[in-house]
Amino acid sequence: MPPKPPRLNLTGLSHDDKGRLIDALFARLDAVEAKLGMNSENSSKPPSSDGLGKKQKTTSLRGKPDKAVGGQPGHKGSTLKRVAEPTSTQDHPTPSHCNRCHSALAFEEAHVLERRQEFDVPTMYFEAVELRVYTVLCTCGQRHDSVFPAAVSELAQYGPNVRALGVHLTQGQMLPYARAAELIREMTGLSVSPATLLAWVGEASLALQGTADLIARQLHHAPVLCADESGLRVDGKLHWMHVAATAELTWYGMHAKRGLEAIAAHGILPNRLGVLVHDCWAPYWKLNDGLHALCNAHLLRELVYAQEVTGQDWPTDMTKLLLNAQRLSAAARQQGKPFDADAIAAFATVYHGIVRQGEELNPPQSKPGAKPGRCKQSDAHNLLRRFRLHADAILRFIADPTVPFTNNIAERAVRMPKVKQKISGCFRTIAGADNFCTIRSCLDTLRKQGHSMLEVLRRAFAGDPIRPAA
Repeated sequence: MPPKPPRLNLTGLSHDDKGRLIDALFARLDAVEAKLGMNSENSSKPPSSDGLGKKQKTTSLRGKPDKAVGGQPGHKGSTLKRVAEPTSTQDHPTPSHCNRCHSALAFEEAHVLERRQEFDVPTMYFEAVELRVYTVLCTCGQRHDSVFPAAVSELAQYGPNVRALGVHLTQGQMLPYARAAELIREMTGLSVSPATLLAWVGEASLALQGTADLIARQLHHAPVLCADESGLRVDGKLHWMHVAATAELTWYGMHAKRGLEAIAAHGILPNRLGVLVHDCWAPYWKLNDGLHALCNAHLLRELVYAQEVTGQDWPTDMTKLLLNAQRLSAAARQQGKPFDADAIAAFATVYHGIVRQGEELNPPQSKPGAKPGRCKQSDAHNLLRRFRLHADAILRFIADPTVPFTNNIAERAVRMPKVKQKISGCFRTIAGADNFCTIRSCLDTLRKQGHSMLEVLRRAFAGDPIRPAA
């Protein structure tokens, strides 16, 4: 924190100077109060920064729903159902004698009165399978030896199932290594050390590296791609996890830098021809080889903040326009009837009218002697400037039905590494962070495509990794 400046000597100031000082102090106070009023609902701050205090007011951009809470009338529920072919049966026979006349009862004459089924998992315990190779000598003197499978190279080793389970617990379910080892011991009876789990993660990363590279190539050629980035602690230092994702693909990459150097090193975003959806972070605009689309969820939150600070009508008008456009474009997309040029132009006309209204109420600020563009502007003016400069990117979801309204696909992908950091702590090594990115890229992608994450890891350890669909 910089040192606090000394208190000003007010005795030498004129009346006009004191007035200007008071105005400056009030402006500074307004700015501080406005920043303190920011939270995850009216800015891009994460929910974790809101603290544990009770929120005074909750602002929902979705509005009050028309439907009641819970299941709706006519909704067909689901429950656990019996199967036609149970795994096994348990007979509970009738008494051996009649409880009235005490005569013997013939159980073979009894018939089933009612059936109930109980679903459970069997008690697990590891199996130690011994593999043997043989040698035989032909009558001609030629010796013939059988060979072990290529995956079996040690006198005693763990099989692919338990290795897949260990990696799934640490990289799929985000458990710390010690707790994952404890769970495996309690489930199977195998005493696996955290160091062994760490080695399995390295093996899984190596086995899945080709799959992760294929995912990166597919994302590079995707017609619409969502991107985001977030800070993670690696080896006690701040690093940046970059995400590229679509509805079917997810890719993670770690880098010491956040900006264009990292984007260029990963190689997915540069030289693309598709639409890049992002949150308006400055380095993304330097990728001028394709179209851009902005996340409207970020803009909606900032409009809430602008309305709270200014009390003006244009933020509410812009919010209604964007939400109505989202609703109508989603309906048109479902019907397979995208907007025509006239409808797109009508949305744009209303949009620019709201921007002009806001700019009239929030003109640029200037100070005597200050260079043009160097004077600090209000948050409302800066937001309106963004609406003016990036109108095409903001409204792209209206013209192109393949472009999403928000960047939620990438933001959902960011949440899982954040969950791992909260549960397991930071990454201790660069190699561990890179392994997580490789494995998680494959698990999340193939999970989106309908595969079990545990089966993905089993196949990887068996030398037959599942390839993502194009």
